[in-house]
Amino acid sequence: MGTDVRTDGGRAWDDGLIARRARTDGGGGVREEAGGATFPAGPFPAGPFDTGPFDTGPFEGAPFDAGLFDGARGGRTGGREEWWDGRRAGGTRAYAAPGAATEEEALRERLRALRELVGLSRTRLDGEVLAEAGRILDEVTARGRLSRAYTTVAVAGATGSGKSMLFNTLAGVQLSETGLRRPTTSLPVACVWETEWDSGADGLLERMGVPPRARRRVQPRDPALRGLVLIDLPDHDSAAPGHREQVDRMLRLVDAVVWVTDPEKYADAVLHERYLRPLAGHAEVTFVVLNQVDRLPGDAVDTVMDDLRRLLDEDGMALGEHGEPGATVLALSALTGQGVGELRHSLRELASGRRAAALRLSADVDGAVARLRPVYMADTPQGPAGLTERAREEFEDRLACAVGAWAAGQTAERLWLRHAEQACGTPWARLLRWYETRRGRGETAPAPAVPGAGPASGDGNGAGDGNGNGTGEGGRDGAVAPETVAVARPVLAQAVRALAEEASAGLPQPWARSVRDAAWRGALGLPEALEDAIASAEDDGDEARPPRPRWWTVVSCAQWLMLAVQLTGLYLLVDLIAGGPGWGGVWLPVALLTGGALGGPLLAGCCRIAARGPARAYGLEEERGLRRLATGWGQAWVLEPVAAELLRYREVREQYVIAAGGTDRT
Repeated sequence: MGTDVRTDGGRAWDDGLIARRARTDGGGGVREEAGGATFPAGPFPAGPFDTGPFDTGPFEGAPFDAGLFDGARGGRTGGREEWWDGRRAGGTRAYAAPGAATEEEALRERLRALRELVGLSRTRLDGEVLAEAGRILDEVTARGRLSRAYTTVAVAGATGSGKSMLFNTLAGVQLSETGLRRPTTSLPVACVWETEWDSGADGLLERMGVPPRARRRVQPRDPALRGLVLIDLPDHDSAAPGHREQVDRMLRLVDAVVWVTDPEKYADAVLHERYLRPLAGHAEVTFVVLNQVDRLPGDAVDTVMDDLRRLLDEDGMALGEHGEPGATVLALSALTGQGVGELRHSLRELASGRRAAALRLSADVDGAVARLRPVYMADTPQGPAGLTERAREEFEDRLACAVGAWAAGQTAERLWLRHAEQACGTPWARLLRWYETRRGRGETAPAPAVPGAGPASGDGNGAGDGNGNGTGEGGRDGAVAPETVAVARPVLAQAVRALAEEASAGLPQPWARSVRDAAWRGALGLPEALEDAIASAEDDGDEARPPRPRWWTVVSCAQWLMLAVQLTGLYLLVDLIAGGPGWGGVWLPVALLTGGALGGPLLAGCCRIAARGPARAYGLEEERGLRRLATGWGQAWVLEPVAAELLRYREVREQYVIAAGGTDRT
């Protein structure tokens, strides 16, 4: 059971800097946390807590209307749904301010995108880069399991700024120790204006590390203050060990912060550089109050306040003036009560609106997204080009060059021409070529190493079958069996390097490195794979022969006819010289011999000219075949991994834009 305590308005207490007497100010009821130990007697001169029952306030027992999100009583979740990220948790019923549903829906969408962003990037980015985003998501999960009906507000400040006195003034009762000793506040002290008489704020306070003996519940006189949890923090510049770390930890957990400064320390570099400047994005849940203004003459207050606003503007913190969202800057005196009512009114609006937690988380997401921007968004006018069609074509061209597709096409073209020359040449030229081949001085030409191109040979009716010497297996025409083509590795490396550089151009550094790594991982085994594929294609195409047009056979027959004409003319001429009958006189054998001797080479020359077009077409077909083979393997080993990495970057970039609130689309 809790105990009831009333303050004694005549007791002396000071603000920690200049000893003063507090005005008599009747406070509301306050009770000690059930089951917790009492504070030491020193800080509480009002006397020991009594053990009487805790009086019910005027709002006790009133029905608490269900808000936008319904959850378990007292903030215990029981596995219900979180109100801002849609996952499993819970939240206490609370009123929702107008427009809060839209804000919370937008925050829920941003958190979902941030969670997706972290999941997609975990294997691509360093863990330290994603640590802050992961921490925010953990905080969202933890905060979502706790009561939404409460708004936690920390009162922070430097030594001697009077924050504990302001805390007591807002609470209406002396809860936090004040005095000349420094530091005075060694543990955080919490004052809870309860929404219901249960332990609704216990989960929040346990999460923040406020011990049970430092928790007090106040009977609210103003119903708008229900759900406010005010926490007095230790001094952020305290010399005591652990105080600064405790302040830093709690500042990451509370929903809003009241920064208390004074005319002497309002420009303190520690306050501005360590806290206000990094937390500039949390302006909507930040209160900056200039305490002890009663020490200043009337015209000096405005001067100091203007200078304080200037410093906040330099810190990048927006000021909530003229109806614009931003930090609330007030001048007050916790000793005399001047301006405290205005601060209490601002806290009343904050607590009744139930928006502080969402605003704080939204600001946390903004900060995390801003820090992640260099790893997701490139500051280039054109943006990332990605894997363009031109880059693909250049990669395929270099890949074809690496496997020797052009050279293979040229070889196939020369092979076709050689077959045409053998099929359409004169019998005397064939005889001479056969003789030179037998003696080992014949020309040799390797067959093209392309799919479907076997050894340089013809079919059963191959070149030279007119004299019974086919160009079948064994390469009787001088061609040798093809050897396995070795892929030019330097050319292939240059192709991969050029593709990786162009595909990663304009990307943020981590993702550009990821794209390059994907390209080089695929290129590691690509040369061996290409060589095996080419060798397999050659094995499959061993029985293939270069095409043999029908006109080759016609020309071959014509060449043999020319040889017959020559032999006939030679026979008649020899017969005439030997004293034979001399059929046709001398002109007939001379004409036959001359016509046959000249007609054969002339016919062979015309065939060589006519064979150039088909030979070129055959070479191009063989070149395209090898090019298709190389392109298929290059696409599977390099292009597809690079395209997958670029697709992942586009996905995370879209999620980043959503997490940034849809404002960062560069």
